Amino acid sequence: MSELIEIEQITKRLSGIEKELRNCRERVLADAVMIGEIPSPTFGEDKAVRFLTDRFRESDLDNISIDEAGNASAILRGKKGKRNILIAAHVDKIWEECIDHTITVSETKLTGPGIVDNALGVAALTALPNLLEILNIKLDSNLVFLGASRSMGRGDLHGLRFFTDNFPEPLHAALCLEGVQLGRLSYSSLGMNRIEIQVNTPEERDWESWSLSGAIVGINYIIEKILRIKLPEVPKSSIILGSVMAGSSFNVPPTGATLRLEIRSEEPGMVRSIREEIEEIIEQLNAEQQAGATINVLARRKPGTIGFDHPLVRTAREVMKELSIEPTIAPSTSELSVLLQKNIPSLTLGLSSGENKHRLDESLEIEPIFKGLTQLIGLILAIDKGVCDE
Repeated sequence: MSELIEIEQITKRLSGIEKELRNCRERVLADAVMIGEIPSPTFGEDKAVRFLTDRFRESDLDNISIDEAGNASAILRGKKGKRNILIAAHVDKIWEECIDHTITVSETKLTGPGIVDNALGVAALTALPNLLEILNIKLDSNLVFLGASRSMGRGDLHGLRFFTDNFPEPLHAALCLEGVQLGRLSYSSLGMNRIEIQVNTPEERDWESWSLSGAIVGINYIIEKILRIKLPEVPKSSIILGSVMAGSSFNVPPTGATLRLEIRSEEPGMVRSIREEIEEIIEQLNAEQQAGATINVLARRKPGTIGFDHPLVRTAREVMKELSIEPTIAPSTSELSVLLQKNIPSLTLGLSSGENKHRLDESLEIEPIFKGLTQLIGLILAIDKGVCDE
């Protein structure tokens, strides 16, 4: 009964919080633009991490540091400080430093590479201490802020893994922040293997052989075989063919080609089973065609969940309902998996609406940002009061 009273008291505050946050528009948008315009490819996040620590110092946070993995972290001390709530956002982007990182601002949108993934998530880290002060919210718990490095692609969540392995105190709950989509409610993680397959053919070609068309034929052979793999309906499993790279001209057969793909499944062991089928395909190609094909697993995830009925998930749904946010429940393959493996009750949330993710014209809607931040603060209040404890 006391938990219901606490939730009601929190949800009654949300409309007032959202209204107050709209008065902080310039600060939030300025940080999102500045972070968006800082190049931060995976393994090259140094400038963005320094920006984060500078902002943490301006907010007078404690324990500001850049660790050995390149993470930026800081602590906002609570009145009691007996519990620690982790607020995390990955700092790295898919874009290399050489591209134009300019973010354009219109009346309704922010547009530019990385603004969706994940400049807004990082901007929430920098803005949150100031927003809580403006709202006169003083928590009992410590808020632990983490700008996680080396999360995407070959980074394989190294920053978050390092941080959770080395943080000296228990983490009682965690929220992972992504720019989109508002309503995202991820409380489970999929098993996953991110794979790169390379096919290499000899420089000297036999005009009678398949290699006349170079490595592209080998990649095509592999794709055709992969598409014939029978995937179970239960547990849900999939193979996502992400990219193919080969060739440079019309009349020069390429000596190398690369296929990138991802295997996903809800069930432990299923990803490995599917990967082993793909490994058999590679071995068959090499045996029959002497193709020199290799397979490399770049990233791995284990499946996990806190369950739909967990108090943290239930409270998140209540907060979203009060804010007229429609929950979109989908499993994650990102930071959430590390936290769930360490038995830390965790969610991934989206902060706004946007489109064209991972395109140079990524765009983020401004209006929903303040509802997304209100959702975040409401959930932090609930965790702080113990409403989300099992």
